[in-house]
Amino acid sequence: MSLTEAKTATAIRPAVRRRGRSGRAAHSRLSRRRRRAGILLSLPALALVVALIGIPVGQAVYYSMTQWNGITATWIGPSVYTALFKDPIFWRVVENNALLLLAVPFAIGIPLVIAALLNEHVRGWRFFRSVYFLPTAISWVVIGMFAQRFFAATGVLNNLLSHVGFGASATDMLAGEHSALVALAITFIWSMVGTNTIIFLTGMATLDPTLTEAARVDGLSRTQIFFRVTLPLLTRFIQFSFVITVISAFSALFSLIFVMTSGGPGFGTTTLEFFIYQAGFQQVQFGTAALYGVVLFVIMAIAGLVQLRLIKPDDGGGW
Repeated sequence: MSLTEAKTATAIRPAVRRRGRSGRAAHSRLSRRRRRAGILLSLPALALVVALIGIPVGQAVYYSMTQWNGITATWIGPSVYTALFKDPIFWRVVENNALLLLAVPFAIGIPLVIAALLNEHVRGWRFFRSVYFLPTAISWVVIGMFAQRFFAATGVLNNLLSHVGFGASATDMLAGEHSALVALAITFIWSMVGTNTIIFLTGMATLDPTLTEAARVDGLSRTQIFFRVTLPLLTRFIQFSFVITVISAFSALFSLIFVMTSGGPGFGTTTLEFFIYQAGFQQVQFGTAALYGVVLFVIMAIAGLVQLRLIKPDDGGGW
């Protein structure tokens, strides 16, 4: 390098550094302005969330620690939570919710198999797709009324058993605590078949068909293709189905329970969601209903956080 070039390079370096510092400062100022703009633009939405969710939740927490009949509220204090967790009826209701969660794998697995068969375009697949979607198109109240007649002592199920020679096995499933819960779980599974089948069919429609063709060329059977190719690629759809099915098991069964069993016999089919209704509108103990509502809110919040963790994208793209 000549002396002139060295002098020129020496003169340029400070200018480049100044330009670099100036560029970083401008970028930093732009980032701060964008951050402030983002905060300002999100304030109306935040205010709406606080007004519609935050305030009611705060009121529910307050009233949960009172004896409230809908008009007057007498403060009791946090001791109501201690008394609640010592109440055996409360734990019986929570146990019902936990047992209903055992139906979730069936509410996901059965539609997954149905979707796999429909995706193969078996004979009459359009007709069967409409049939399986039927539970989604009708009200849960109607489903509950149908299930009540199906599982009753003189209902469809017992008539079918009598016609095939198993009349001695006929029973009123809605009359026993455990059998009524089983009937409720079966109805819940059936009610979720349409929704989850559509979710899985949508997921299968997005898959690259060349992957299946390549698997067939490699000699894999349909069953092997399903478990080794299709199922791993449906991970996100299965996780989404899991989320909505769990939420439904905790907070969407009121109509079924009200129509089928009214929470009975005893507390055999009473869930925490239905327990809130019984305390508030049958016993006129709105403070107790608020207490149960807060507990259900906490349970659903924890379940939501766990589910968000499960569906969080990772580097491997797996579970």
